[in-house]
Amino acid sequence: MLRRNAALVLLLIFLVSPSLTFAQQPAASPSPSPTTTAKDPNDPIERIKDEGLNRSQVMQTLSYLSDVIGPRLTASPGMKPSNEWTRAQLMKWGLQNAHLEAWGPFGRGWSLKRFSAQVSEPLTIPLIAYPKAWSPATAGPLTAEVIYVDAKDEADLQRFKGKLKGAIVLTGKMREVKAQFEPMGTRRDEKDLLSLADAPEPRPGAGRRFTPEQRAAQAFTCRKLQFFNDESAAVLIDASRLGDGGTVFVQSATVPQPCVENPFGPNAPRQIQAYDKTAPKIIPQLVLAVEHYNRIARMIEAGEKVKMTVDLAVEWQDVDPMGYNTIAEIPGSDLKDEVVMLGGHMDSWHAGTGATDNGAGVAVAMEAVRILQALNLKPRRTIRIALWTGEEQGLLGSKAYVAAHFGKIETPPALAGAQASPVPSPLPSPAPGVLVTKPEYEKFSSYFNLDNGTGKIRGVYLQGNEAVRPLFRQWLMPFRDMGAATLSISNTSGTDHLSFDAIGLPGFQFIQDEIEYDTRTHHSNQDVFDRIQADDMKQAATIMAAFIYNAAMQDEKLPRKPVVTR
Repeated sequence: MLRRNAALVLLLIFLVSPSLTFAQQPAASPSPSPTTTAKDPNDPIERIKDEGLNRSQVMQTLSYLSDVIGPRLTASPGMKPSNEWTRAQLMKWGLQNAHLEAWGPFGRGWSLKRFSAQVSEPLTIPLIAYPKAWSPATAGPLTAEVIYVDAKDEADLQRFKGKLKGAIVLTGKMREVKAQFEPMGTRRDEKDLLSLADAPEPRPGAGRRFTPEQRAAQAFTCRKLQFFNDESAAVLIDASRLGDGGTVFVQSATVPQPCVENPFGPNAPRQIQAYDKTAPKIIPQLVLAVEHYNRIARMIEAGEKVKMTVDLAVEWQDVDPMGYNTIAEIPGSDLKDEVVMLGGHMDSWHAGTGATDNGAGVAVAMEAVRILQALNLKPRRTIRIALWTGEEQGLLGSKAYVAAHFGKIETPPALAGAQASPVPSPLPSPAPGVLVTKPEYEKFSSYFNLDNGTGKIRGVYLQGNEAVRPLFRQWLMPFRDMGAATLSISNTSGTDHLSFDAIGLPGFQFIQDEIEYDTRTHHSNQDVFDRIQADDMKQAATIMAAFIYNAAMQDEKLPRKPVVTR
């Protein structure tokens, strides 16, 4: 009865006030205002967005590079196939002048042939561990006592004198493992982006400054390594410096060096690397998951005699000492002698497959040029893609390329001689340098780099080049709804755009979401394809393609900032 009466009331309302009923319907879309511009499907940027988001091949490219080819340690057997496959793929897409460009000499290649590690006494414990790159092998399976060196300082270290010969050594104190109450994966929020946008202009020479405590710890680490070498330890094991839950962060084996106050200062002896052909014989070195490291240390502290069995077989590659960058081009038209570049580094560490560092950047750069080729867009300037190697060892491939093609900062012989003479200060100022350029220097427009993992692009670091802000703001406008709008005058360090910036050429790194880069994947065994975010990769490749196209089509090259020399 109540339902019938309600229906009669509603019918009466409908007949008397039809406008009330219509008010519940979705509002019709307003007609475009005179100031609204409809998107032109023939606009090159709209076409780039359509191709990049709807017909992407970026994940296929990355899967082959990371899953099939695998880890790509510089000069290792995985590196050359990466060069050759990327060159072939770029040629397949129609790029020209595809070639491998040598740099070096670098040193020795290294590859893992066999590895296992486990606690064998007083019980069997399988271990999560990885050898460090360029570590020597053990002489077959090695079973030895484990000694936990928990020395606090050099005086404390002496209690282990005469006790380490032939032993497997845990090289430092246990690391506390705390519960993870914060998510490992994050995106940049509005507060973080605003902080980047409001960042002050970077100061020349404002690099990292070590505290006295950090310098003391660095010196103690140096002396410990020499002590282990002098005592003839059999294997050195570090706890993973970051991560837990089976994530292991692992990089290169360490060669004992002269222990000086500032090992990277201008008067310091040259640092010998494990990949150097002249490197001395060193002790095999591993990294162990922190929970396993801590357990073994606690067992030893409880009075147990712990033994481990380690079997490490490696292979060295000495035939070709050179590294190689993969280079290819989309030729320009009326400004073809000028060049716009893009790229990322192809080399990786060996515990994972180099998916986020930096297969992601390589795949995005390759996808960007594929998009332009698929659309048959004709740039005015030549677009050149460069896939670098040796980045993890100090930007070696990009530095060599920039020096060969564009120029470098050189120290005049007279000043170099004065710098090498003895000085009273332990930390003298570097000798002033002079920029010596090549003819291609004046033909260069810009370089764009991607190397901060799988996260989507949120904007651009301007690298202290305020003059490009209006251009980049305009170029980001079509991508504001995709989360990319932030311009920061600051810089992100440690990747290949710095090789260009160092000699005054416009080199830029995109701002990206963090995702799990520092917490899980950067230089770890979890740097694998499954940690990649497909939608972020598509967005990044689309924006990079648009930036490269815009830079190639401008009437003028991108403005430069003054060169800072010392």
